[in-house]
Amino acid sequence: MRHSAEMKAEIDNRFHLKPVAKLVPLSQIPLNRMVRIEHLEGPREDCDRLLDLGFTPGEEVVITHHAPLGEPVVVRVRGALLALRKREAAWIWVNLV
Repeated sequence: MRHSAEMKAEIDNRFHLKPVAKLVPLSQIPLNRMVRIEHLEGPREDCDRLLDLGFTPGEEVVITHHAPLGEPVVVRVRGALLALRKREAAWIWVNLV
């Protein structure tokens, strides 16, 4: 059964769609805010290292500490606490949970 353009427009209801989430780099997240990793964007070797450490898409993380000058930041991922430089945290794009 073929639908005409009029039928398609009538059925096209976007109320069921989720709002588009705003992605931000992990380096801009405040302390103790739970976020979900969406993707990594940076130098390939460094992103591969972050993936090996557990910073994988879909994983929930939280920044637990900042050093006095703001760097490094301590991130809880998969139950482990890991220190990252601000530039490394900027490669991890997250969505608020």
